[in-house]
Amino acid sequence: MTAVRPGGQFRPLESGDPTAVAGYRLVARLGSGGMGTVYLSHTPGGHPLALKTIRPELSGDAEFRRRFQREVRAAQRVQGLYTAPVIDYDTEGAPPWLAVAYVAGPSLASAVAEHGPLPTPSVLRLLAGMAEALSVIHGAGIVHRDLKPSNVLLASDGPRVIDFGIARAADATALTGTGVSIGTPAFMSPEQAAGKPVTPASDVFALGQVAVFAARGTGAYGDGPSHAVLYRIVHEEPDLGGMPEQLGFVARCLAKDPALRPSPAEIVSLCQEASPTPLRQSGSWLPEAIAEQITRRVSASAAPAPAPAVAPTPTAPVGQAGVTPPPAPPHAAPTAAAPHVPSAPAGFGPAVPPPRPQPAFPPAYGPPAAPRPPFGRQPAWRPQPLPPPKPNKAGKWIGICAGVVAGLFWLGSCASFLQDLGDSSDRSTVTGADESPASARPLPDPTPVGYRGINIPDGYLVRFADSPPKPLDYDDGSVFSGDLYYYEDRLGSFDDRIVLLNNAQQGTLKTCREETRYAESVSLSQLSKGARLCVHSSGHIALVTFRGSAAATDPSDYVSVDLTIWRNAEETDPGE
Repeated sequence: MTAVRPGGQFRPLESGDPTAVAGYRLVARLGSGGMGTVYLSHTPGGHPLALKTIRPELSGDAEFRRRFQREVRAAQRVQGLYTAPVIDYDTEGAPPWLAVAYVAGPSLASAVAEHGPLPTPSVLRLLAGMAEALSVIHGAGIVHRDLKPSNVLLASDGPRVIDFGIARAADATALTGTGVSIGTPAFMSPEQAAGKPVTPASDVFALGQVAVFAARGTGAYGDGPSHAVLYRIVHEEPDLGGMPEQLGFVARCLAKDPALRPSPAEIVSLCQEASPTPLRQSGSWLPEAIAEQITRRVSASAAPAPAPAVAPTPTAPVGQAGVTPPPAPPHAAPTAAAPHVPSAPAGFGPAVPPPRPQPAFPPAYGPPAAPRPPFGRQPAWRPQPLPPPKPNKAGKWIGICAGVVAGLFWLGSCASFLQDLGDSSDRSTVTGADESPASARPLPDPTPVGYRGINIPDGYLVRFADSPPKPLDYDDGSVFSGDLYYYEDRLGSFDDRIVLLNNAQQGTLKTCREETRYAESVSLSQLSKGARLCVHSSGHIALVTFRGSAAATDPSDYVSVDLTIWRNAEETDPGE
């Protein structure tokens, strides 16, 4: 589907489209695909956004929601010049949605379909930008898995790689329902097509296929039924006939053996060497026809869109009796700023009334706002103070009695407060430490319990309270929390309190209590055999000794660790 019509107008919303999502006014329809539908919207300041809503059949799957939440959190870490950053999201909404920065440019797929293959200088700039994007994506611990021409957008200042990591969220749902894996067959790597583990090198193979498509207009493994294309990818060599000489290095990207493929950084260097002039991403990097198309898109994103085919249902005024005002949209990074009330400039679709002004403290009818925890963990609910009762109009004597009772209660409270203050002072004198109830306090040293040779597969967790700790699939609907997880070549803590000790530090309870260089996770690339990590979670402290990971020839993906656990080694916030 083409997002912009010949006159520069975006396609209007269709009859079944929403007019707003979580307070974001939807201006136009940008397109739709296997995951959902993408709409044009704007931030409160007027910057355009691409807001993707997830298809009902996916959003209704609890396993998909958990994976989608995990992938969105990972995508937030990606901040590169050649990617579209995540701006906002709600993985628990109906439907779940994700908003990223809008890129005013066509996809590579539509540009080649409409204008033909790109000239060689443009392809070199395209590949250099894509390779730089992959470096940032892989650096965040993400494998794209579905890199293809429709997931590469052409902007005036270079390409943008989008939808990185999101395909993994749908992968388990697709496997469960149909027995096939997510990905576009013509752009899969041999290992992905064969159902083997996918690594960053798989994205490099897809980049090579995208390069052939951009330069020649056809795929490296021909067309036809999906199973036929997949067979050729796994068993046959690519067809590189007609490829420009400067792009000869693309053959290395398409090596069957992942170890023989160049890294993204090496691809950037190869592009620079093949280019007769320095690579610069500017308005002249694309053919004139595509550059004009980008200019039209920029104008269209700032112009009023056609009215929707069906008039939206009028929204009742805020505060009207019996009407609940729309809540402010959830944020990936809540702040103390004013409530988020997205609104578009005048003329952009129907009016959406702003939510009722919110107090600076959490509302009394639900839990306080907090950043979304990973892997579907829900924040602990804390009871809120009830509103004060309405003043009654009892007689004078009742008022006098109430005053006497209140006075006695006040005197008792003062005495209790003074006693507590004295006790607190005594404790401070003895311990010399701040014992704020909001901070974890050490308890008497518990007896350590050791467990050796625990293998944690990718996508699994262990809980320190279990004896012995057994790997549990955190995508299993019966598993709601954990303490240590292994995911995508990273060991992590669900409480975001994991510390990699240096060689000079001893693996003792005292060291783990005193070391506070907390991180959310640690990459396996940072670990060597014997490396030790302190993990704090749910009041327990564990020393994790890394013993290694699965061999490259092993069909499984797991890490092997030894655990020394001090259970109930520190107090936790009673509200958690």
